[in-house]
Amino acid sequence: MQFDLLLKGGRLIDPAAGLDAPRDVAIANGRVAAVDADIPVDSAAQIVDAGGCIVAPGLVDLHSHVYWGGTSLGVDADRLAAKSGTTTFIDAGSAGAGNFLGFRRHVMERSKVRILAYVNISFAGIFGFSQTVSVGECSDLRLCEPREVVAAVREHRDVVVGVKVRSGKHAGGTSGIAPVDLALEAADQAGLPLMAHIDEPPPGRSEVLPRLRRGDILTHCFRPFPNAPVFASGAVRPDMRLARERGVIFDIGHGMGSFDFAVARAMLGEGLAPDVISSDVHLYCVDGPAFDILVCMSKLLALGMPLVEVLRAATQAPAQAIARPDLGTLAVGTVGDVAVLRQRPGRFTFVDAVGASLVADQRLVSEGIVIGGTWWLNEAADHNETERFVAQASHTHVEVAARHFGHRHD
Repeated sequence: MQFDLLLKGGRLIDPAAGLDAPRDVAIANGRVAAVDADIPVDSAAQIVDAGGCIVAPGLVDLHSHVYWGGTSLGVDADRLAAKSGTTTFIDAGSAGAGNFLGFRRHVMERSKVRILAYVNISFAGIFGFSQTVSVGECSDLRLCEPREVVAAVREHRDVVVGVKVRSGKHAGGTSGIAPVDLALEAADQAGLPLMAHIDEPPPGRSEVLPRLRRGDILTHCFRPFPNAPVFASGAVRPDMRLARERGVIFDIGHGMGSFDFAVARAMLGEGLAPDVISSDVHLYCVDGPAFDILVCMSKLLALGMPLVEVLRAATQAPAQAIARPDLGTLAVGTVGDVAVLRQRPGRFTFVDAVGASLVADQRLVSEGIVIGGTWWLNEAADHNETERFVAQASHTHVEVAARHFGHRHD
């Protein structure tokens, strides 16, 4: 047997490869070993029947908060992974230079799922965020030291993908635009992109956007008023168009308060779809309104964004944003990370960050994921709606064990 795992009979959608067709995917030694229309079942030690499912590159959540146990807002990435189809979580600045080593040793290195991270410009990271405590980490500029950030990047270069700054009244108090400028200094010196959060002014969007460079990320790109990217009329603000033309990456970053259906409709109507769909999942939105990246993707589907583009925005695009071409695709030779998804029909009511609702006739659900060649069943999926089979193959025969996909949680 030449393969460790074979995903059989699925609809492979790999936007990076321009592929949307029935294909089998074989994994060996943790990497994609073959993609073909019909790979024999006796060539693999384990077979996952993906009939009726979408087989896609493992989802890459560009904006999450998974410093679980080390910050008040962190969630456990391993508990979300199979349920959300996510094989790579990018933590968006939960840790700064002062506590990044703890994040690495106690969370990243112990996690089954891949975790990479942006380093916060604030030395302490996001330290004062809860339902009852809100102390912005950039409100004291003594904490925003670019030299410390650059030192942390050099020490942890293999897991750091950029620098994060949270600007605005809540994150920065009266510090204005200064945290953004300091973070840009650090990002430039480190040779990495900046991810910029904007909450309520000051500073305003018009101060932050012109500073962002090609390849920098504007997260919360569809946030509600104030600092919304559209006028009250629904017209897109000129500075947003200029930023897009300059190559700034637009990221959803749904979170607790940063995604507005009305803003999204206006932006999509003007041809300004998000480059990246991310969840900004943390302790205070993991039970709604964000939930996880699959729910966020389902909302964009319901708003009319095509399925292939939705998948691109959660696979190829975030992988490009962090300069990891081995992720976000199922090309032969790349990392063997796969999401097995299904479009579930029904009546689903989605809610945005301002409480508006949207009724959809389908949503994306995860049947399971493959991380580094290992199949990870979503135990929370639907038991009754369908049945799949996982087969363990020997040199002489195939033993088929029925596996169900869990219980319904809508």
